[in-house]
Amino acid sequence: MARGIAGAMVLTAALRAFPSIFHPAALRLLERTLFLTLLIFAALAGGLWYGFHLVRLHFGWGGGGMAEATAAALAVIAAGWLLFRATAMAVMGLFADDIVAAVEQDSYPQAAASARPVGWGRSARFALASIGRTVGWNLAALPLYALLLATGVGTVGLFLALNAYLLGRDMADMVEPRHPALPPLTRGSRWLIGLVSALLFLIPLVNLLAPIWSAAMAVHMLLGRRKTIA
Repeated sequence: MARGIAGAMVLTAALRAFPSIFHPAALRLLERTLFLTLLIFAALAGGLWYGFHLVRLHFGWGGGGMAEATAAALAVIAAGWLLFRATAMAVMGLFADDIVAAVEQDSYPQAAASARPVGWGRSARFALASIGRTVGWNLAALPLYALLLATGVGTVGLFLALNAYLLGRDMADMVEPRHPALPPLTRGSRWLIGLVSALLFLIPLVNLLAPIWSAAMAVHMLLGRRKTIA
């Protein structure tokens, strides 16, 4: 029964969060997030290419620039599958207070008036902790990812389960510190909003909107539990 209620609340929060994607503050944050994320991956691609170039010269291997570029491109694609979500969420974490505040002001003005701003320092610590957790846990899970490839769906299932937990924690960290007087989200609610967010990251093009959508969904999940928040 409780799970069904939590599931309905998450679905409602996701639907209510969708219009927030088009809020001016959200669009500005989306531009910054995508720009910085793509810049990070461009720098990663350049670093990988230079590393492959040095290795090829050291061992005297043939193949030239095309082989180096191909190897770097394949490595970036693999890193993108594993790290795009982590990088985008970490980058967004630096500016998340802006979109969270905007969603609160639009939908929960009483809560917005009493909210406690997170501040740049705490946002930076959140971003570093987020990417550290995500990279660490997903790297630790790589052997299981590989073993489960034979099942056809096991790798995706494990990826979703693990990253649902990580995303749920990230989103709770974005919104809960602004309202310390409110009871935190339950573990089940965190995992469910994390699962919805993880699914959004798997859909091409939608995954570009997923960081903003997820942050807005977390606001509605936390504050939408009560019609009036003093």
